[in-house]
Amino acid sequence: MRDAVIVDAVRTPIGKRNGSLAGIHAADLSARVLTALVERTGVDPATVDDVVWGCVTQIGDQSSNIGRFAVLAAGWPEHVPGVTINRACGSSQQAVDSAAHAVMAGQYDLVVAGGVETMSRVPLGSHRTTGMPYGPGVLARYDGFEFNQGIGAELIAERWGFDRRQLDDFAAGSHAKAAAAIDDGVFDDHVVPVEVDGTKLTVDEGLRRGTSAKTLAGLKPSFKPDGVIHAGNASQISDGAAALLITTTDRARELGLTPIARYHAGAVSGADPITMLTGPIPATEKVLRRSGLSIEDIGVFEVNEAFAPVPLAWLAETGADSERLNPLGGAIAVGHPLGGSGAILMTRLLAQMRRRDLRYGLQTMCEGGGTANATIVELLR
Repeated sequence: MRDAVIVDAVRTPIGKRNGSLAGIHAADLSARVLTALVERTGVDPATVDDVVWGCVTQIGDQSSNIGRFAVLAAGWPEHVPGVTINRACGSSQQAVDSAAHAVMAGQYDLVVAGGVETMSRVPLGSHRTTGMPYGPGVLARYDGFEFNQGIGAELIAERWGFDRRQLDDFAAGSHAKAAAAIDDGVFDDHVVPVEVDGTKLTVDEGLRRGTSAKTLAGLKPSFKPDGVIHAGNASQISDGAAALLITTTDRARELGLTPIARYHAGAVSGADPITMLTGPIPATEKVLRRSGLSIEDIGVFEVNEAFAPVPLAWLAETGADSERLNPLGGAIAVGHPLGGSGAILMTRLLAQMRRRDLRYGLQTMCEGGGTANATIVELLR
């Protein structure tokens, strides 16, 4: 079987809700990273077999196959297709997985994978304004429980015994690590500045420097009066996009390109849809089995910080080295633009692997409805 390699990975800065990126249509924001890939690699967009694009809230500005309109907004030839994938928060991670699988199977030779979400323009949950997505059969199976990610996070905290101080300490640490990463220029090579009204946004703007557990202690719980989850230890509502160029080793050589990493293994898994956010635990176990690697073989982990209990429960169950978990901070500090987050995590993962010469990296995302993706990539030295 052929291999799949990542040639380049880019992302926009992550904009805070109603911030600098709020005025940009999702297709145009997507076009920024598509254009950057072409500029950085010199690849002729006419040779791209497909653009596989993640997006969660496919309504309004993000409806009608945003992946296709991203291609057109970028000015690419009309014969280049685009498809939009929705696996909830893991949508663009699934886009990367699906693109790699198609390359390995010989269906594609050169493909772009990534995703977008403009949550300022297409609010969270706006696609559920009418109707019931679960259906009576699902509700009957779970005794009429109304699925809610925030309540799921509360249940995880209760099950693993995480108190408010532990969660707030983790959240404050996310901000501190993200601030250090920005100051050290870790993101500079893969973040594409976005110009808005004559001003360039170059860094993630949701970061709150100086955040501490003490300052977070004053925030009210969001989902239960006596709960431990609040706005400060949950991911931020954000805008952003990211894209990766994927091909084979042979095709990269023909094009004069030097790949960054090889797609090593991927896995998806389901979990209890009530707690909903524990899927990264079995997904990680599954991808490690499939890869033939152990948790100790992995040099860095990106576990999406949907809520602070998610990576903490993952850490407790996997036994991973806590120093290797989210060393650049995460979505609590810089944001979680749903459909773009999986590809954004991959750009972060690759940046760390290259900077620290780490052979293997693993990323995993919890997803609404109780599913999760896990992906392992191998640095090409």
